[in-house]
Amino acid sequence: MDWQIVVTFLVLAGVICSLTFLRAGADTILMGGLTILIVTGIVPVGKAVEGFSNEGLLAVAFLFVVSEGIRQTGGFSFAGQQMLGRPKSLTDAQARVMVPSAVLSAFLNNTPVVAMMMPVISDWAKKMRISISHLMLPLSYAAILGGLCTLVGTSTTLVVDGLLQKQTGRPGLSMFEVAWIGVPVMVIGLIYLLVCSRWLLPERKPAITPMDDPREYTVEMVVEPGCPLIGKTIEQAGLRHLPGMYLMEIDRADDVIAAVSSNERLAANDQLVFVGVVESVIDLQKIPGLKPATDQLFKLSGPRSERCLIEAVVSDSFRFLNMSIRTAKFRSNYNAAVIAVARNGQRINKKIGDIELQRGDTLLIEAHPSFIDQQRNSREFFLVSQVEDSTPPRHERAWIARLILLAMIGMVALFNIPMLVAAMVAAGLMTATRCCSATEAKRSIDWGVLITIAAGLGIGQAIYSSGAAKLIANAFTGMANDSPLIVLAILSFITLILTNLITAKATATLIFPITVATANALGVDLMPFVITIIISAAACFATPIGYQTNLMVFGPGGYKYGDYLRIGGPLTLIVWLLTVIIVPLVWPFHP
Repeated sequence: MDWQIVVTFLVLAGVICSLTFLRAGADTILMGGLTILIVTGIVPVGKAVEGFSNEGLLAVAFLFVVSEGIRQTGGFSFAGQQMLGRPKSLTDAQARVMVPSAVLSAFLNNTPVVAMMMPVISDWAKKMRISISHLMLPLSYAAILGGLCTLVGTSTTLVVDGLLQKQTGRPGLSMFEVAWIGVPVMVIGLIYLLVCSRWLLPERKPAITPMDDPREYTVEMVVEPGCPLIGKTIEQAGLRHLPGMYLMEIDRADDVIAAVSSNERLAANDQLVFVGVVESVIDLQKIPGLKPATDQLFKLSGPRSERCLIEAVVSDSFRFLNMSIRTAKFRSNYNAAVIAVARNGQRINKKIGDIELQRGDTLLIEAHPSFIDQQRNSREFFLVSQVEDSTPPRHERAWIARLILLAMIGMVALFNIPMLVAAMVAAGLMTATRCCSATEAKRSIDWGVLITIAAGLGIGQAIYSSGAAKLIANAFTGMANDSPLIVLAILSFITLILTNLITAKATATLIFPITVATANALGVDLMPFVITIIISAAACFATPIGYQTNLMVFGPGGYKYGDYLRIGGPLTLIVWLLTVIIVPLVWPFHP
């Protein structure tokens, strides 16, 4: 055996073991493996870095920006809760979570979909008194299953499609080509989850419970004239079952409506007085048509999209102690607006501007992030800290973001425009129309994911050029007595194991050259093996480390490693069986 093959196998084994047992990031481990292969001369530098120009990788980068535009405009947040509605049972609740998530993931990269849906579902679960451990893992699995249905559903498919075009010269996959296998896998997978998850998923307390925060703020919101909330009842507007917050009263003209009924209809300029924790104040800002009642907010310099919420505790050195917020001219002196005040858990029965500030009051302030740097060492406040993810959504641009998303999907599906081109145009439009700023666009790109893909592609090139791929392919064909179906079943099974131990994109890039060599050794068409790798590499259900969305829900859902294997193990076997049965029927070995 050639020394280059031996070194390649050793590096490959080291990468797989490191990804399985070490806590280092996949990008670090794969770059380390690629560095060894470059230094030893097994793969030339030019070939090693070709992965960074892969079309699929670049498309993934631009899709992160598209998803950020949707998130910054609140395109799914409030509408998502309205869509979820009121379930009649746990199975109904899981169906309401999984079906929309699967459909969204078919047209958006599934990692941003889960990121957008998690806070929506977390809040909705609290309203409905449902343990989020029954919803978070099904959310991740549904996103993965939905991602199998289209070219853009998962970055794994885009990466393999890019490899297919570059290394074989074949035309890329069409938008819905993988749907022939993806849709049956998704439907049967969702049915399995709906039927079995109530027994296989235990009810666990989430590791993070932000609603345990004892600070309760009094906050006033105004119903904007012309907004869609006007004429709706409190129940229809989604204001009755807010987690960690309740509607105290409505101030309408000269009337005060206390003990507000669920059937009370909202009118323009109604002032709604809420009492609740800081996370719920953030949720109020995400509801289109509601804005903070203080007029000081709109006199601040700079647009609201550049501000955030900040908590500040009043010290005994505060220069306006025992003075009202209005008299102290808080906005003029600090370029910040107080939108809520918390005082020892007490309800402050005054308008925001009339509240006299006392030592120990916690102020919820809307201001530019520079306020933190200016006041962090000030003697006027004991503590100044930013509230995470508190920038007010750009509701007025939500319809633009949705149109851009639909246009991107249409470009690929109807006009056969390459995914990279469509994603570039959509990302450019998101920044040009200010759905997200250039800074937010750059921050949204997960560089770790991109480095993982590119380094994996480089290692895959080494497997191919060293001759290791051909050696493995010959071993496969010998084991299966040259039967393409048995080879496909073995390849799928190995890919399913690897993808749960390392990562989907790393597995796809490492296995692809073996797939090409195997098809060539058998003298059969490559496509059934390519489709098999796409489906098997993306089917990460049995461990939390195999796919990013599984890891994202691990903490919030309060899960243990065994939960993934208990419910994801059988789902993995279902995917394997369906792949082996359906793929050869749709993509014959001898077309």
